[in-house]
Amino acid sequence: MTKLKGEQYLMRIFIGESDRFENKPLYQYLVELFKKEKMAGTTVLRGIAGFGAKSHLHTANILRLSSDLPIVVEVVDTQEKINQMLSKIDAIIKEGLITLEKVDVIKYIA
Repeated sequence: MTKLKGEQYLMRIFIGESDRFENKPLYQYLVELFKKEKMAGTTVLRGIAGFGAKSHLHTANILRLSSDLPIVVEVVDTQEKINQMLSKIDAIIKEGLITLEKVDVIKYIA
């Protein structure tokens, strides 16, 4: 397991809940891939509302219930490991948004 401290990188992957890859939810596939690749940490967040490049509104509002809520997969690791993963996930993610930013890791304890 990677030991992180100081300046590292956070990759956010914005996808839809209904997105799939190899007969699995895409977010699940990504988490399993990141674990297999020994990334330092991954979290999946489910949004209650959002829209993307097509401006189609996805919401948990009972009057406009969507079956495709927004999902954000966050991954923190070194710049090198994030860059390696970017090349691997390029062919996996067909729609969505990927962002990358520097973060300051204050504490990372197993």
